[in-house]
Amino acid sequence: MISKNILEHYKHKHHEHFSEDEIYDAYKIFFGTLFSQSRLKIINLLRKGKKNVSEIMLEIKMNQTAVSHDLSRLRQCGFVDAETDGKFRYYKLNEETIKPLMALIDQHMAEYCIHILHNMKGDKI
Repeated sequence: MISKNILEHYKHKHHEHFSEDEIYDAYKIFFGTLFSQSRLKIINLLRKGKKNVSEIMLEIKMNQTAVSHDLSRLRQCGFVDAETDGKFRYYKLNEETIKPLMALIDQHMAEYCIHILHNMKGDKI
């Protein structure tokens, strides 16, 4: 069951009521955005600072269409912000929410998830 606080936050922020099923759909969109390895690569690259599409393409070795598609999804979901400087558009991680969230995810993975990789590789911790 979804916390009443979450439902109230959505209602207050968007001035409309969402059903629990609709909130779960929003969760699926959020976590689906993180599910993509290419989007995770972009997020982690942008943790180092702002980059334009060409720089992102070079760093993660993806074509322009794929990078632009991923950036569009990341912008829609509020993971990244864009700013124009001259003829270039630069993307940066959402400093308010996503940057601290990624730090928290790193801590969680180090504590609870990384051992799974060791087990899969046959390593002992």
